[in-house]
Amino acid sequence: MPNNWGSVEIKHLRALRAVAETGTFWAAAEALSSSLSTVSDHISDLEALTGQRLVERSRGRRTVSLTEAGRLLLGHADAIESRLRAAEADFRAYAAGLSGSLRVGIYQSVANKILPEVMRRFKAGWPDVDVQLTEGAYDMTLVEAVERGELDLTFAIEPIQDGPFEVRTLMTDPYVVMIAPDSPLARRGLKASDLNGLPMVGSQHGKHQDLAEDFLGGRGVRPRVVFRSNDNGTVQAMVASGLGFALAPLLAVDEKDPKVRLIELAEPVPPRVLVVVWHRDRYRPPAAAAFVETAIAVAASVERAHTAFLGRRISAARPRGR
Repeated sequence: MPNNWGSVEIKHLRALRAVAETGTFWAAAEALSSSLSTVSDHISDLEALTGQRLVERSRGRRTVSLTEAGRLLLGHADAIESRLRAAEADFRAYAAGLSGSLRVGIYQSVANKILPEVMRRFKAGWPDVDVQLTEGAYDMTLVEAVERGELDLTFAIEPIQDGPFEVRTLMTDPYVVMIAPDSPLARRGLKASDLNGLPMVGSQHGKHQDLAEDFLGGRGVRPRVVFRSNDNGTVQAMVASGLGFALAPLLAVDEKDPKVRLIELAEPVPPRVLVVVWHRDRYRPPAAAAFVETAIAVAASVERAHTAFLGRRISAARPRGR
Protein backbone atom coordinates (compact mmCIF):
# COMPACT_ATOMS: atom_id res chain seq x y z
CA MET A 1 0.00 0.00 0.00
CA PRO A 2 1.45 3.42 -0.94
CA ASN A 3 2.51 5.65 1.91
CA ASN A 4 1.03 8.84 0.47
CA TRP A 5 -1.56 9.65 3.11
CA GLY A 6 0.24 12.82 4.10
CA SER A 7 -0.64 14.23 0.68
CA VAL A 8 -4.38 13.69 1.05
CA GLU A 9 -6.11 17.09 1.21
CA ILE A 10 -9.52 18.19 2.34
CA LYS A 11 -10.45 19.07 -1.26
CA HIS A 12 -10.01 15.40 -2.18
CA LEU A 13 -12.30 14.27 0.63
CA ARG A 14 -14.93 16.89 -0.20
CA ALA A 15 -14.96 15.72 -3.79
CA LEU A 16 -15.49 12.14 -2.61
CA ARG A 17 -18.40 13.17 -0.42
CA ALA A 18 -20.00 15.22 -3.19
CA VAL A 19 -19.81 12.28 -5.59
CA ALA A 20 -21.32 9.98 -2.96
CA GLU A 21 -24.17 12.39 -2.20
CA THR A 22 -25.06 13.37 -5.77
CA GLY A 23 -24.30 10.13 -7.64
CA THR A 24 -22.65 11.83 -10.64
CA PHE A 25 -19.47 13.76 -11.33
CA TRP A 26 -21.49 16.49 -13.03
CA ALA A 27 -23.75 17.03 -10.04
CA ALA A 28 -20.78 16.84 -7.67
CA ALA A 29 -19.03 19.59 -9.62
CA GLU A 30 -22.14 21.76 -9.44
CA ALA A 31 -22.53 21.15 -5.71
CA LEU A 32 -18.91 22.20 -5.13
CA SER A 33 -19.12 25.16 -7.56
CA SER A 34 -16.26 23.55 -9.44
CA SER A 35 -15.59 22.07 -12.86
CA LEU A 36 -16.15 18.48 -13.92
CA SER A 37 -12.45 18.04 -14.69
CA THR A 38 -11.44 19.33 -11.26
CA VAL A 39 -13.71 16.90 -9.44
CA SER A 40 -12.54 14.03 -11.65
CA ASP A 41 -8.90 14.98 -10.98
CA HIS A 42 -9.49 15.12 -7.22
CA ILE A 43 -11.00 11.62 -7.24
CA SER A 44 -8.20 10.25 -9.44
CA ASP A 45 -5.56 11.82 -7.20
CA LEU A 46 -7.26 10.39 -4.10
CA GLU A 47 -7.34 6.91 -5.63
CA ALA A 48 -3.65 7.17 -6.52
CA LEU A 49 -2.74 8.36 -3.02
CA THR A 50 -4.71 5.61 -1.28
CA GLY A 51 -3.91 2.87 -3.77
CA GLN A 52 -7.57 1.87 -3.95
CA ARG A 53 -10.41 2.30 -6.41
CA LEU A 54 -12.90 4.48 -4.56
CA VAL A 55 -15.59 5.16 -7.19
CA GLU A 56 -17.29 2.51 -9.30
CA ARG A 57 -17.50 3.80 -12.86
CA SER A 58 -19.83 1.70 -15.05
CA ARG A 59 -20.13 2.25 -18.77
CA GLY A 60 -23.58 3.10 -19.99
CA ARG A 61 -24.74 4.36 -16.60
CA ARG A 62 -25.16 8.00 -15.71
CA THR A 63 -24.72 7.48 -12.00
CA VAL A 64 -21.68 6.31 -10.08
CA SER A 65 -21.34 4.82 -6.62
CA LEU A 66 -18.61 4.36 -4.05
CA THR A 67 -16.77 1.10 -3.70
CA GLU A 68 -16.43 -0.52 -0.29
CA ALA A 69 -13.05 1.23 0.08
CA GLY A 70 -14.70 4.52 -0.88
CA ARG A 71 -17.40 4.10 1.75
CA LEU A 72 -14.75 3.30 4.36
CA LEU A 73 -12.81 6.45 3.54
CA LEU A 74 -15.96 8.56 3.48
CA GLY A 75 -16.64 7.67 7.12
CA HIS A 76 -13.24 9.08 8.06
CA ALA A 77 -13.80 12.10 5.85
CA ASP A 78 -16.96 12.99 7.79
CA ALA A 79 -15.01 12.87 11.07
CA ILE A 80 -12.20 15.00 9.62
CA GLU A 81 -14.60 17.68 8.39
CA SER A 82 -16.37 17.63 11.75
CA ARG A 83 -13.06 18.36 13.48
CA LEU A 84 -12.34 21.19 11.04
CA ARG A 85 -15.71 22.77 11.81
CA ALA A 86 -14.98 22.37 15.51
CA ALA A 87 -11.61 24.08 15.00
CA GLU A 88 -13.33 26.97 13.24
CA ALA A 89 -15.74 27.27 16.16
CA ASP A 90 -12.78 27.25 18.57
CA PHE A 91 -11.14 30.18 16.83
CA ARG A 92 -14.36 32.16 16.88
CA ALA A 93 -14.68 31.52 20.60
CA TYR A 94 -11.03 32.37 21.22
CA ALA A 95 -11.33 35.64 19.30
CA ALA A 96 -14.50 36.56 21.19
CA GLY A 97 -12.78 36.49 24.58
CA LEU A 98 -15.14 37.42 27.39
CA SER A 99 -17.88 38.57 25.02
CA GLY A 100 -19.19 36.95 21.88
CA SER A 101 -21.74 34.15 21.88
CA LEU A 102 -22.30 30.87 23.69
CA ARG A 103 -24.38 28.26 21.85
CA VAL A 104 -26.29 25.95 24.19
CA GLY A 105 -28.51 22.97 23.42
CA ILE A 106 -31.59 22.42 25.58
CA TYR A 107 -34.66 20.21 25.78
CA GLN A 108 -38.09 20.89 27.22
CA SER A 109 -37.96 19.88 30.90
CA VAL A 110 -34.59 21.58 31.39
CA ALA A 111 -35.93 24.68 29.67
CA ASN A 112 -38.91 24.84 32.00
CA LYS A 113 -37.37 24.27 35.42
CA ILE A 114 -33.60 24.80 35.23
CA LEU A 115 -32.77 27.16 32.39
CA PRO A 116 -34.58 30.34 33.56
CA GLU A 117 -32.62 30.50 36.82
CA VAL A 118 -29.38 29.53 35.06
CA MET A 119 -29.87 32.37 32.60
CA ARG A 120 -30.66 34.86 35.36
CA ARG A 121 -27.51 34.02 37.32
CA PHE A 122 -25.26 33.73 34.27
CA LYS A 123 -26.33 37.03 32.72
CA ALA A 124 -25.64 38.76 36.04
CA GLY A 125 -22.01 37.68 35.88
CA TRP A 126 -21.48 37.65 32.10
CA PRO A 127 -23.67 40.44 30.70
CA ASP A 128 -21.73 40.75 27.42
CA VAL A 129 -22.07 37.10 26.41
CA ASP A 130 -24.89 36.39 23.98
CA VAL A 131 -26.37 33.00 24.90
CA GLN A 132 -27.95 31.39 21.85
CA LEU A 133 -30.32 28.54 22.74
CA THR A 134 -31.23 25.64 20.46
CA GLU A 135 -34.07 23.39 21.61
CA GLY A 136 -34.17 19.81 20.40
CA ALA A 137 -36.73 17.06 20.78
CA TYR A 138 -33.98 14.47 21.30
CA ASP A 139 -30.76 15.10 23.19
CA MET A 140 -28.80 12.77 20.89
CA THR A 141 -29.09 15.27 18.03
CA LEU A 142 -27.88 18.05 20.33
CA VAL A 143 -24.84 16.00 21.38
CA GLU A 144 -24.07 15.36 17.71
CA ALA A 145 -24.23 19.12 17.12
CA VAL A 146 -21.61 19.57 19.86
CA GLU A 147 -19.34 17.13 18.04
CA ARG A 148 -19.77 19.03 14.77
CA GLY A 149 -18.95 22.36 16.45
CA GLU A 150 -22.46 23.73 15.94
CA LEU A 151 -23.04 23.96 19.71
CA ASP A 152 -20.59 24.83 22.46
CA LEU A 153 -22.36 22.65 25.03
CA THR A 154 -25.67 20.96 25.61
CA PHE A 155 -27.86 19.54 28.31
CA ALA A 156 -28.42 15.80 27.83
CA ILE A 157 -29.51 12.57 29.50
CA GLU A 158 -27.27 9.61 30.18
CA PRO A 159 -26.14 7.44 28.55
CA ILE A 160 -24.16 9.62 26.13
CA GLN A 161 -23.06 8.11 22.84
CA ASP A 162 -19.35 7.50 22.29
CA GLY A 163 -17.43 10.50 21.06
CA PRO A 164 -14.96 13.23 22.01
CA PHE A 165 -17.10 14.44 24.92
CA GLU A 166 -16.57 15.76 28.41
CA VAL A 167 -19.56 15.11 30.68
CA ARG A 168 -20.56 16.63 34.03
CA THR A 169 -23.46 15.31 36.06
CA LEU A 170 -26.17 17.84 36.91
CA MET A 171 -28.76 15.90 38.89
CA THR A 172 -30.80 12.74 39.19
CA ASP A 173 -34.45 13.01 38.20
CA PRO A 174 -36.83 10.51 39.87
CA TYR A 175 -39.85 9.00 38.13
CA VAL A 176 -43.35 9.39 39.50
CA VAL A 177 -46.71 8.00 38.48
CA MET A 178 -49.02 10.82 37.45
CA ILE A 179 -52.76 10.18 37.70
CA ALA A 180 -56.03 12.10 37.84
CA PRO A 181 -57.15 12.84 41.44
CA ASP A 182 -60.28 10.67 41.05
CA SER A 183 -58.37 7.70 39.63
CA PRO A 184 -58.82 4.41 41.53
CA LEU A 185 -55.04 4.24 41.65
CA ALA A 186 -55.02 7.24 43.99
CA ARG A 187 -56.76 5.34 46.78
CA ARG A 188 -54.19 2.64 47.45
CA GLY A 189 -50.50 1.90 47.46
CA LEU A 190 -49.18 1.42 43.97
CA LYS A 191 -47.03 -1.38 42.56
CA ALA A 192 -45.80 -1.68 39.00
CA SER A 193 -48.05 -4.72 38.53
CA ASP A 194 -51.09 -2.53 39.27
CA LEU A 195 -50.44 -0.71 35.99
CA ASN A 196 -50.60 -3.78 33.80
CA GLY A 197 -53.13 -3.37 30.99
CA LEU A 198 -54.11 0.16 32.03
CA PRO A 199 -54.20 3.09 29.57
CA MET A 200 -50.96 5.02 29.59
CA VAL A 201 -50.10 8.52 28.37
CA GLY A 202 -46.48 9.05 27.42
CA SER A 203 -43.93 10.97 25.44
CA GLN A 204 -42.70 9.96 22.03
CA HIS A 205 -39.98 7.33 22.15
CA GLY A 206 -36.74 8.78 23.46
CA LYS A 207 -34.47 8.29 26.42
CA HIS A 208 -36.75 9.27 29.28
CA GLN A 209 -39.85 7.53 27.89
CA ASP A 210 -37.92 4.40 26.97
CA LEU A 211 -36.41 4.23 30.47
CA ALA A 212 -39.93 4.28 31.93
CA GLU A 213 -41.36 1.69 29.54
CA ASP A 214 -38.30 -0.56 29.84
CA PHE A 215 -38.71 -0.49 33.63
CA LEU A 216 -42.32 -1.63 33.36
CA GLY A 217 -41.55 -4.16 30.64
CA GLY A 218 -38.77 -5.66 32.73
CA ARG A 219 -41.39 -6.51 35.35
CA GLY A 220 -43.80 -8.01 32.87
CA VAL A 221 -46.05 -4.93 32.97
CA ARG A 222 -47.68 -4.07 29.64
CA PRO A 223 -49.79 -0.90 29.80
CA ARG A 224 -51.82 0.24 26.79
CA VAL A 225 -50.27 3.41 25.40
CA VAL A 226 -53.24 5.51 24.26
CA PHE A 227 -51.53 8.84 23.57
CA ARG A 228 -48.03 10.20 23.02
CA SER A 229 -46.77 13.78 22.90
CA ASN A 230 -43.40 15.43 23.37
CA ASP A 231 -45.08 18.41 25.03
CA ASN A 232 -44.95 17.93 28.81
CA GLY A 233 -47.98 20.16 29.37
CA THR A 234 -50.06 18.16 26.91
CA VAL A 235 -49.14 14.87 28.58
CA GLN A 236 -50.11 16.30 31.96
CA ALA A 237 -53.40 17.68 30.63
CA MET A 238 -54.30 14.31 29.13
CA VAL A 239 -53.61 12.61 32.46
CA ALA A 240 -55.73 15.23 34.27
CA SER A 241 -58.60 14.51 31.87
CA GLY A 242 -58.58 10.86 32.92
CA LEU A 243 -57.23 9.47 29.64
CA GLY A 244 -54.60 7.39 31.42
CA PHE A 245 -51.66 7.41 33.80
CA ALA A 246 -48.13 8.56 33.02
CA LEU A 247 -44.79 7.38 34.41
CA ALA A 248 -42.75 10.55 34.04
CA PRO A 249 -39.58 12.13 35.41
CA LEU A 250 -40.42 14.75 38.03
CA LEU A 251 -38.55 17.45 36.11
CA ALA A 252 -41.10 17.04 33.29
CA VAL A 253 -44.05 17.49 35.64
CA ASP A 254 -45.70 20.56 37.13
CA GLU A 255 -45.98 19.25 40.66
CA LYS A 256 -48.08 22.24 41.73
CA ASP A 257 -50.91 21.33 39.35
CA PRO A 258 -53.98 20.45 41.50
CA LYS A 259 -55.57 18.57 38.58
CA VAL A 260 -53.11 15.66 38.89
CA ARG A 261 -51.76 13.52 41.70
CA LEU A 262 -48.22 12.17 41.90
CA ILE A 263 -47.37 8.82 43.47
CA GLU A 264 -44.14 6.90 43.89
CA LEU A 265 -44.18 3.24 42.90
CA ALA A 266 -43.38 0.74 45.64
CA GLU A 267 -40.52 -0.57 43.50
CA PRO A 268 -37.64 1.89 43.04
CA VAL A 269 -37.64 3.25 39.49
CA PRO A 270 -34.08 4.08 38.40
CA PRO A 271 -33.97 7.87 37.96
CA ARG A 272 -32.74 9.45 34.78
CA VAL A 273 -29.41 11.26 35.11
CA LEU A 274 -29.10 14.74 33.63
CA VAL A 275 -25.71 15.91 32.41
CA VAL A 276 -24.10 18.74 30.51
CA VAL A 277 -21.82 17.84 27.59
CA TRP A 278 -19.11 19.66 25.65
CA HIS A 279 -16.37 18.74 23.18
CA ARG A 280 -13.31 17.36 24.95
CA ASP A 281 -10.80 18.57 22.35
CA ARG A 282 -12.16 22.03 21.70
CA TYR A 283 -11.09 25.28 23.26
CA ARG A 284 -13.53 26.08 26.05
CA PRO A 285 -13.84 29.81 26.77
CA PRO A 286 -14.24 30.98 30.39
CA ALA A 287 -17.89 31.85 29.73
CA ALA A 288 -18.68 28.24 28.82
CA ALA A 289 -17.04 26.95 32.00
CA ALA A 290 -18.97 29.52 34.04
CA PHE A 291 -22.24 28.49 32.39
CA VAL A 292 -21.62 24.85 33.30
CA GLU A 293 -20.87 25.67 36.94
CA THR A 294 -23.99 27.83 37.11
CA ALA A 295 -26.11 25.00 35.69
CA ILE A 296 -24.67 22.54 38.23
CA ALA A 297 -25.53 24.87 41.12
CA VAL A 298 -29.08 25.48 39.90
CA ALA A 299 -29.69 21.78 39.21
CA ALA A 300 -28.53 20.91 42.73
CA SER A 301 -31.09 23.35 44.11
CA VAL A 302 -33.86 21.83 41.99
CA GLU A 303 -32.84 18.34 43.09
CA ARG A 304 -33.06 19.34 46.76
CA ALA A 305 -36.52 20.81 46.15
CA HIS A 306 -37.64 17.58 44.46
CA THR A 307 -36.35 15.50 47.37
CA ALA A 308 -38.26 17.66 49.84
CA PHE A 309 -41.42 17.46 47.73
CA LEU A 310 -41.28 13.68 47.50
CA GLY A 311 -40.71 13.33 51.22
CA ARG A 312 -43.47 15.79 52.11
CA ARG A 313 -46.28 14.82 49.76
CA ILE A 314 -45.78 11.58 47.89
CA SER A 315 -44.54 9.38 50.72
CA ALA A 316 -47.64 10.41 52.71
CA ALA A 317 -49.76 8.68 50.07
CA ARG A 318 -48.23 5.26 50.85
CA PRO A 319 -50.38 3.03 53.04
CA ARG A 320 -49.27 2.74 56.66
CA GLY A 321 -48.67 -0.41 58.63
CA ARG A 322 -47.19 -2.46 55.82
